[in-house]
Amino acid sequence: MISIWWIRRDLRLADNPALHAALQAGWVIPVFILDPAFSNQSPCRKSFLYEGLSKLNDDLRAHKSYLVLRKGKPVEVLTKLFQETGASKIHAEEDYTPYARKRDAEVAHQLHLELQAGQTVHHPEFVKKKDGTPYTVYTPYSRAWKSLPADISLIPAPKAINTPPDIFSEPLPEYQSNLLFPAGEAEAQRRLTQFTNEQITNYDETRDRVDLDGTSSLSPYIRFGIISLRQAVHAAKPSTFDHQHSTEIWLNELIWREFYIQILYHFPYVLKEAFNPALRNIPWRNDVDEFEKWKQGQTGLPIVDAAMRQLKETGWMHNRARMIAASFLVKDLLIDWRWGEAWFMENLLDGDPAANNGGWQWTAGTGTDAAPYFRIFNPVLQSVKFDPEGNYIRRWVPELSGLSAKEIHAPWEMNIKAEGYPKQPIIDHSIVKERTLNAYKFSKSNNP
Repeated sequence: MISIWWIRRDLRLADNPALHAALQAGWVIPVFILDPAFSNQSPCRKSFLYEGLSKLNDDLRAHKSYLVLRKGKPVEVLTKLFQETGASKIHAEEDYTPYARKRDAEVAHQLHLELQAGQTVHHPEFVKKKDGTPYTVYTPYSRAWKSLPADISLIPAPKAINTPPDIFSEPLPEYQSNLLFPAGEAEAQRRLTQFTNEQITNYDETRDRVDLDGTSSLSPYIRFGIISLRQAVHAAKPSTFDHQHSTEIWLNELIWREFYIQILYHFPYVLKEAFNPALRNIPWRNDVDEFEKWKQGQTGLPIVDAAMRQLKETGWMHNRARMIAASFLVKDLLIDWRWGEAWFMENLLDGDPAANNGGWQWTAGTGTDAAPYFRIFNPVLQSVKFDPEGNYIRRWVPELSGLSAKEIHAPWEMNIKAEGYPKQPIIDHSIVKERTLNAYKFSKSNNP
């Protein structure tokens, strides 16, 4: 019997339930479809994906198989493959975005599709309140998540994969490697091992420091399933007393990812509007010129500009920096969080609809388990706390590289002018609070 392993967000051989299920049938055709629905995906994410596919093809060839690449609408491509190869079944890892669920339902209506759970530890349907409704607050969700039995015994990579020869495959599109984030399963495994052996030791102390290498840097690999979330959770099991607090904090970060996946699964409308109905009518200022300066890292707020330049140059941004930059856009400039959400999706290597939307709505105060809408980050205080010596700023805002730790966070306060850098921030943070709170109160009082 011939089965198709339909690869989507699981570019790996280890701990892959869909591949494992396909292997039980005998012959396996590994297939990735370049879906025109994703043609507008960000260039950096496309390059990362294509390099990941290239590395996966190398791994498959080492296992006596190869990757079959096709272009077109999935149901049409898969129907044609059934006719060409005599395949009788498709195995794929279940995906939970609105588009993926609609796509898979269309394929399942015409072809034999079997979905395997693998993107999450717990399926979104399995972590619910006693009354059967989904959680919308993280803390009780995480308690319920941890209380459920979870089999996270990992599936080893197969020794060999038998694939029929000479199946036509499209050439892999060209890509440009990201030097900071090389794609491929071997690199993902190396990072996981290094993190759990080294950085996790004091993760609780360093994870929010934007100037330190204190995070796992695994998010792009988890986003494309180059490493499974189950593998990360398995590695997050506290192994020693010394590391227990740090590993528990990292586990909580991984659970946040599942929390946002289940929010999108149960409330797909969050991709278009605020989860909180009372905050869907905020009178945003939406100043186009200010938005452009934010995107280009020219706001005059050094920590914000460093974050935005890191994003543009590398396709990645430290999580604390994401919160600071997002808060500045929404709460200081009063620009619609959806503008920022779209810009991040356009530029992030790890751009994931669920996590990105959840993070933006949390910061904007419009989401499920949201920061209170009246909480407004002070970017200068955040900068001093999480980049105390200014090293992060110096790296990404070289115009300020000559300033001292005392000067670099708010140079305008000391009347310091750096060539090529704004003399003043585009907004005075001291005056934004009342304006922002009034805008949010307006929406709450005008809730239809």
